[in-house]
Amino acid sequence: MRFRGWLGALALGAIAMSPSTAFAQAPRADDSTLDTRIEARIKASDTLKHDEIDVAVENGVVTLTGKVASEAHRARAGTLAGIAGVSRVDNKLEVDTTIGEKLDKAVAKSEKVAGTTGKATKNAAEKTKDATVKAAEKTKDGAVYVGKKTKDGAEYVGEKTKDGAVKTKDEVTDGWLITKLNADFVNEDTLKGSSINVDSDNQVVTLKGTVMSEAGRQRAMEIAKTTKGVKRVINNLLIAPK
Repeated sequence: MRFRGWLGALALGAIAMSPSTAFAQAPRADDSTLDTRIEARIKASDTLKHDEIDVAVENGVVTLTGKVASEAHRARAGTLAGIAGVSRVDNKLEVDTTIGEKLDKAVAKSEKVAGTTGKATKNAAEKTKDATVKAAEKTKDGAVYVGKKTKDGAEYVGEKTKDGAVKTKDEVTDGWLITKLNADFVNEDTLKGSSINVDSDNQVVTLKGTVMSEAGRQRAMEIAKTTKGVKRVINNLLIAPK
């Protein structure tokens, strides 16, 4: 009986030591890295992309605050926050059913602005055409000169009004930059499998999230830098599997 008791105690001691030893050897991601990865996962979610979600991480504990459109969205955000390295998710998100209604109104307003801009572009083109014809009737030389100016003017108007729904004259808005870069990243083969969060403040673009390779990180930087209206790019992208 004593021999069996001694063997049992030895076995229990070995079992108790193994998990703690394994835990000591497993490195834990720092809070900043966890924050970046969780934000990227939430931003990449089609379900949550219109919700207002803030992420904070302290000592491996994630706190979610803000508002979401439904209880299902709240649960989804909590699931996405539970990545490796997180010890607990404190889900303080509030359900606000008016978010969906606000989004519908915003979309309707955007479509109305786009329709108005398209109509203005068509009217400008018609006026330009009439002016060219009248100038041509006066003199041949005058028609060539005015026609050239009119052509250039028509191209300039077309360029300005192409994205009229999100631009004011020649000014590129932060919202337009975010929308364009997200669309460009989705269509880029080098960035397949990446999770990139785009933010813009006064045309200064910040890239956060994860990419699959250094080539993907550099490609994202190049696309952002060469996008019209971008003043500067801050590249905080990490190379890591999604």
